[in-house]
Amino acid sequence: MKLIYLIIAISLLFPPNIYAHELPDLGDVSQATITPRQEKQIGLQIMRQIRADSSYLDDPEIASYLNNLGHKLISNSSEAEPGQSFEFFALQDATINAFALPGGFMGFNSGLIVAAQSESELAGVMAHEIAHVTQKHLARMISGQKYSMFTSLAALAIAIIAARSNPQAGQAIIIGSQASMIQSQLDFTRKHEKEADRIGLGILVDAGFDPQGMADFFGRLQLAGRFYENGAPSYLRTHPLTYERIADIQNRTRETTYRQVPDSIEFQLVRAKLRALDGSPQKAVKQFRARLNEKRYTNEAVERYGYTIALLRDKRNKRADEELTKLYSLLQNASRNKILEDHQLGETIRVEHKNIQAGAMIETLSASVKLANGQTEEAYSIYRKGLKVYPQHRALIHGYASALLQNQQTERALKFVNIQLRYHQNDVNLYRLQAQSYTALGNLMLKHRAQAEVYIHQGYFEAAINQLETALRHNNGNFYQLSTVEARLKQLQIQMAENEE
Repeated sequence: MKLIYLIIAISLLFPPNIYAHELPDLGDVSQATITPRQEKQIGLQIMRQIRADSSYLDDPEIASYLNNLGHKLISNSSEAEPGQSFEFFALQDATINAFALPGGFMGFNSGLIVAAQSESELAGVMAHEIAHVTQKHLARMISGQKYSMFTSLAALAIAIIAARSNPQAGQAIIIGSQASMIQSQLDFTRKHEKEADRIGLGILVDAGFDPQGMADFFGRLQLAGRFYENGAPSYLRTHPLTYERIADIQNRTRETTYRQVPDSIEFQLVRAKLRALDGSPQKAVKQFRARLNEKRYTNEAVERYGYTIALLRDKRNKRADEELTKLYSLLQNASRNKILEDHQLGETIRVEHKNIQAGAMIETLSASVKLANGQTEEAYSIYRKGLKVYPQHRALIHGYASALLQNQQTERALKFVNIQLRYHQNDVNLYRLQAQSYTALGNLMLKHRAQAEVYIHQGYFEAAINQLETALRHNNGNFYQLSTVEARLKQLQIQMAENEE
């Protein structure tokens, strides 16, 4: 799926002559012949397709965790260029895979996050992907290919599309027409993988994670690949692992100081949430119930958090409320340090201060459970009090605004969203909620203005221009509002013209 987006974006954005360059030396980053701006354009084109795919996980808590972890690694890396942007996202896909895209976009399948047995393992994979970006491997690959290579990729694209509905047919097309091209790409990729291992391991160590995490994950994945009859796991196909690579990582790891790094509670909660979202709700409920009954868990509170989400998915709302009560009871008994208010029981729950994200995730779940059980005012109270403690938590912000809109408190919702947009100007979901609010209030000009921002942040610039032109035709705003629409339209038209140069 991911490769087809890359193929389409590259073929649309670059003319044939850009590929007619010799492959730069691997170690010389400066020889990449596409500019950072071109890289970003490619990445935005790919992300536009990925965000439209049903597997894209538009979950602010999962995205926040991945981005926090990723930026912790980046902030401790000397490889990243000043001002270089990164965005980390998740896909609901049980296969074990991760990938870097041009422009600093990095995707992680839910299967890989769940398969990671420690946070250092996940950080190790992430550091490896960051190294692909900082060393400009994708830029070199794009600029180093001859045009004939990309004409053959068109046939490979057909094979990938076919494989989504008929894996055997897709594989037959790949084997029949693309074998030599795929092998040449595999050979080229191995060089990059080894460099990404070396750079990534340094990033991992500098960020304070256990360097053994990278070796453990790759080693276990390589071992598992030996038992696959129908080909290796996805990660092994896109990131070729060799015994030489594993040995090199292990040798470098032995040179570092041993450190035992405990997993964050956020890592555990995100993994539980992903397990609760996987497959059918009934299957998820059954699996969590079995693990709890058999005590097959390392943290009961984390397991009950996931169980509560699975119950909500299965529309077993009262049962979810019962599990929530047990979850708060566990937190009350287990924690001693800082304060998290339990709005359900009216008593104080203690949670470690460093686990702010974890506390916010539990409060968000609590409000969702109350809404599902028709306890609207109690849910509002949880949202308001939660936002006082965790004012930056996107899931609380989105949840509260959505709850107000669903209960016809439109003006209140709009006021709240407009305030939040002062602090979160790139939050596409807030613009979407703003558009819904203006629609409910019958303000068509501002509805189209808000919808234009949704499209801008998704990369649909032509659609955004159409929305702004439609907004001006309605002309039901004041002078200031009309001026902002006109200014935004002019700015976007200039940007589009620059992109076409």
